[in-house]
Amino acid sequence: MTLIIALIIIGVLLVVAELVLLPGLSVAGIGALICYGIAIYFGFSTYGTNGGLIVIGSILILSVIATVLSLRARTWHKLALTQAIDGKSQIQPQDTLKIGDRGLTVTRLAPMGKVTISGETYEAKSQGNLYLDPKQGIEVVGFENFNVIVKPLQINNN
Repeated sequence: MTLIIALIIIGVLLVVAELVLLPGLSVAGIGALICYGIAIYFGFSTYGTNGGLIVIGSILILSVIATVLSLRARTWHKLALTQAIDGKSQIQPQDTLKIGDRGLTVTRLAPMGKVTISGETYEAKSQGNLYLDPKQGIEVVGFENFNVIVKPLQINNN
């Protein structure tokens, strides 16, 4: 009798694992069927027809209860991730800058490099793939992904 009860409990645990952890027909589902089959075999062979039918009834009732409890939304609520992730990997420059803002190159833009605008440093690309030296005045003309597109400021010698 202990072996039959143990097989039924193992089968129910494998059904729960199949439903919650390993969806689809996998080792847990096949293992549960094998445990149930062996328990039914021992129920009929050891206790006759009545014992086998009691084992089948027990398996059906326990399996239905385990399935219902496993699939309820609140059962696994404590294990679920409920915190929202709202962080960003990097700030989009268009969130803080606008076309026409001015700044200085920090590194050489060949044609990519770093610029500083309003005290913040950004990755930048020169318009027309120009090479710009450090500490040269620039103006924002656009945005591309996480890069600022800049052009050199024209100095009037009048």
